Amino acid sequence: MLNRRHIRVKVMQTLYAYKGGESDDFSKDQKFLLFSIDNMYNLYLLMIALLLEVQKRAENDLVKKQNKHLATQEDKDPNRKFVNNEVLNLLQDNHELKNQLEINKVDNWQLDDEYVDLIFKAITTSELYEEYMKTRVSDFREDKMFIIDVFKDIIAPNQKLYEYLEDKNLTWLDDLPTVNTTILKLLRKVKPTSPQSFFTPKLYKDLDDKQFAINLFKKTLLNRTAINKEIDNKTQNWDSERIAEIDYVLLQMAISEIKNFSSIPVKVTINEYLEIAKEYSTPKSSIFINGILDKLVKEYEESGSLNKIGRGLM
Repeated sequence: MLNRRHIRVKVMQTLYAYKGGESDDFSKDQKFLLFSIDNMYNLYLLMIALLLEVQKRAENDLVKKQNKHLATQEDKDPNRKFVNNEVLNLLQDNHELKNQLEINKVDNWQLDDEYVDLIFKAITTSELYEEYMKTRVSDFREDKMFIIDVFKDIIAPNQKLYEYLEDKNLTWLDDLPTVNTTILKLLRKVKPTSPQSFFTPKLYKDLDDKQFAINLFKKTLLNRTAINKEIDNKTQNWDSERIAEIDYVLLQMAISEIKNFSSIPVKVTINEYLEIAKEYSTPKSSIFINGILDKLVKEYEESGSLNKIGRGLM
């Protein structure tokens, strides 16, 4: 679920917030980094749980209509197509998913059920829902395409939901695009025979990714003084006060990665940090960072100090 760019962003945020020096104890900051990454999984569970709660809300709505004193024929014999959606039923019957929701204490929608009502109303008043409910029966493919469209067009872009997540956890806003992309990929690939573990993906692709986060944080922090000297030597004509602080952090990380991660190609490193700069720093930051890194890499190559092996040579 988690990709390397997102790991770099998490490390950048932690380094940006760090106010100590190289010799200070940064174990708490490292724990915060890993907690921040792990908390992304809670956001994933929260967004998946929203689909479960919307289906429950739909079921409750039908029961209320059936129990009305002056129930209409439609109330008595409602179209249960949405409630019986096969993909939603797969989620409801997924014991591993429910176990993860309990373990991680994801109960937000029971406490803040007005957001469930908000999304339910947005779905049931949409043209998408109207078209879907024109018939009473469907197959797995139609049910799947409907849920994909609901998530993509109604849930993911909902501004009220976005504000709610921002209020609950500010770092979730950076995680949300990755989480939403993951959910959409799973929904597109789900089959009636998908295993219970299908909707409980691993946060890290492998243990190497978790170690990459720790090493990038530690190696950047422990070599800050030497790295800063290299940056200062290449920015003598720049007013230091005009260089964005986030650009310094990105340069520190990029230089640390180029020098200490022999299996990562230089081009990959540079491109990753340029993309992060475009998203998180000033409009001209990527040009500035690219210029500094280009000069440093040429020096490393000329001096023979660029240590790259295997895939890192590409």
